[in-house]
Amino acid sequence: MKPYKGIALTIAGSDSGGGAGIQADLKTFEAFDVYGMSVITALTAQNTYSVTGIYPVTPEFVKLQIETVFEDIVPGAVKTGMLFTKEIIEVVAECMRKYNVEKLVVDPVMVAKSGAKLLRDDAIDALVKTLLPTAFLVTPNIPEAEIIAEMKISSEKDMIKAGEKILSKGPQWVLVKGGHLDGEEVIDILVGKEGHFKFKDEKIQTTSTHGTGCTLSSAIAALLSMNYSVEKAVCIAKRYIQQAIKNAPPIGHGHGPLRHKIEIEFESTCF
Repeated sequence: MKPYKGIALTIAGSDSGGGAGIQADLKTFEAFDVYGMSVITALTAQNTYSVTGIYPVTPEFVKLQIETVFEDIVPGAVKTGMLFTKEIIEVVAECMRKYNVEKLVVDPVMVAKSGAKLLRDDAIDALVKTLLPTAFLVTPNIPEAEIIAEMKISSEKDMIKAGEKILSKGPQWVLVKGGHLDGEEVIDILVGKEGHFKFKDEKIQTTSTHGTGCTLSSAIAALLSMNYSVEKAVCIAKRYIQQAIKNAPPIGHGHGPLRHKIEIEFESTCF
């Protein structure tokens, strides 16, 4: 019987529209032939153009979900997405320390594509002070990096500086995603203690971008669970995202979802 290539856990919110959150994460894990598990932090009522309701799970039940998973199946990597409240963030950080999770990918989800807030204002401080120090990799987009690094970002140089500022808050690596900057290319910069790596891709003109951040961080977590290096994991995950966007069928009336089930280019080169 063929085994899975890895085991990964997502700790995130549920997207009733199926394009982001837990749903996107599990679809991504399966695309990489990685066994996926989930801890749900919040229920959301949403589609491709709006979030009409958020119902957070109690911190106690988030903790119980994590503990129950780890008592039986230890993941090779964990990723977090929408955590929403200060109390949930603190519980997740506590559990990551308790189980000595080495490969934690933190996607600091703050705002949905529709503009709805997915992280309460009082939770940002908890994210920075309690969760980032436990992270292997943090994957902020430009607006998120600006909040965490407390600076404006308008250039590649700013992205590197912001990445270094975020790095000083505890994680081992920071991937600053540059899709919000102007230009015909998307430039992402991976910042580590020994330097940085730049990734360049074509900027695809499309509305099928719902769940791109969730999908990218899940793809990286899947690859880390398969023991790829962080540089190679980011490279392969970025190539996967490009194809997932290019192959996305038109679904919904807003920012449509990606096509998650596609062939993976494991031999991708980025440097």
